[in-house]
Amino acid sequence: MTETHKQYFDLYLNQLTYATKKEKEFFKMHLSVASFEKGDYFLKAGEVQSHMCFICEGLIRRYYINEKGNAITTGFTKECAYVTDYPAYLRQIPTKYYFKCLEPTTVVRLPYSSIMESYKRFKNSEMQGRLIAEMVLTILNDRVESFLFNTAEERYLKFINENPDLIQRISLTDLSSFLGVERQSLSRIRRKLAKN
Repeated sequence: MTETHKQYFDLYLNQLTYATKKEKEFFKMHLSVASFEKGDYFLKAGEVQSHMCFICEGLIRRYYINEKGNAITTGFTKECAYVTDYPAYLRQIPTKYYFKCLEPTTVVRLPYSSIMESYKRFKNSEMQGRLIAEMVLTILNDRVESFLFNTAEERYLKFINENPDLIQRISLTDLSSFLGVERQSLSRIRRKLAKN
């Protein structure tokens, strides 16, 4: 194991707040590292995600293709976060989304089978799984509610407040798609806010 891989493993294991030393040792035996170039696909529609992956470096855009053939961005995943279509992953069914690397990206991977094994062997693993599920559910619910209750400008302000570092790392086209507005509309919102 290289020193860099060890650092990635430690980064992943340190965020497993409920894991005991014994559990971390179990996970460590099953971890691997995968690297992707900018423009590579981490996962494509129709594929089944075989590993839970934690981003150590990089940025991934999640999108789907609508009935008109347009790519609709549904999220961005950056360092120190899990990249997954969690509902499809849990059921081990094909995803409907594309996950494209916007930057060179490195992930720590834990096989699905190892996670299921840890649920049987360690009570705390179930707790960790529940926390991940709650986090994913909250993100998905917040996105739905933002379209129900917020204006495009409010969605933009919320995004830049929660992700100040991402504005320089993603294109306006991808951001406008994520916010559900035309790129020209996003440019108008940005100009308006710049004057205030």
